[in-house]
Amino acid sequence: MLYVANEMNDPRMNLALETFLLQELKVEEPILLFYINEPSIIIGRNQNTIEEINQEYVDKNKIHVVRRLSGGGAVYHDFGNLNFSFIMPDDGNSFRDFARFTQPVIQALHELGATGATLKGRNDLVIDDKKFSGNAMYATNGRMFAHGTILFDSKMDEVVNALKVRADKIESKGIKSIRSRVTNIKPYLAPDYQAMDTKAFREAILLKIANVANVADIRTYELSDTDWQKVKEISAKTYGNWDWNYGKSPKFALERRKRFPIGSIEMKLNVEDGLITDLKIFGDFFGLGEIKVVEDQLIGVRYEKESIRKVVEQLDLKKYFGNITVEDFLELIE
Repeated sequence: MLYVANEMNDPRMNLALETFLLQELKVEEPILLFYINEPSIIIGRNQNTIEEINQEYVDKNKIHVVRRLSGGGAVYHDFGNLNFSFIMPDDGNSFRDFARFTQPVIQALHELGATGATLKGRNDLVIDDKKFSGNAMYATNGRMFAHGTILFDSKMDEVVNALKVRADKIESKGIKSIRSRVTNIKPYLAPDYQAMDTKAFREAILLKIANVANVADIRTYELSDTDWQKVKEISAKTYGNWDWNYGKSPKFALERRKRFPIGSIEMKLNVEDGLITDLKIFGDFFGLGEIKVVEDQLIGVRYEKESIRKVVEQLDLKKYFGNITVEDFLELIE
């Protein structure tokens, strides 16, 4: 394992660093990156930003809103939240295998006293049936990362206030409020770890994952000035770009939305003279490839079941969305 030390708190730079390690530092061994962001909302790649956040609250409290590369849902970050990322070659079998990448974190937490921590559902780590970690993945050009959050000592009120959580998402899990769904992991740690701040927690969990007694014993990659320049360029081009984080989209006349086991999928579309003229797909699903490929294939198609079926049958839906069928897709878009 190769560890990348990082003390930045700007989410635009931290996501840019992760992207740099994915695209530029092409080593065979896994890379481990931790980062702690100042107050931020990190939006899933395929989500509609304005429908996921409390914009008035975000503006008033100067909270960053940044879209990440991976799918999944929106999450709130602050100085009490620790983020981890495993970056490595894509072996073709690991995408969506959240158990593989969360197990080192779960084991480390067990050793720190949080013995009830476990993976539940698609991608959540829970304790006492309360979520403290969400996880997501992204793959491109033979490489991938699996990353996640750990609510260590976050301000729970901010999590609630900053995010607009859809009622159907809560109800689909049979739970009544966001407050009952999330928790910090700190109260569950052994007494010796109760006084830690987030940075100390980062070091403690790092030592457990690496199975060493001192950070000095971990192989570390130090970024060069040239590396940092590339990180800054990625940040400016992508994560600091309004079009990437919010995205421009036309007003849509039709909306279709359904929740599947793989996550929610929402379609907004315009139909003129019986043809699909505009289409945008949102959701918290985990897909490979660019969802724009699916959108583009349906532009100009007659808005009726059999015409759409002919197009959709030529698409690898599992690649873009996960385990859904052609009939699922047709039921959604009709």
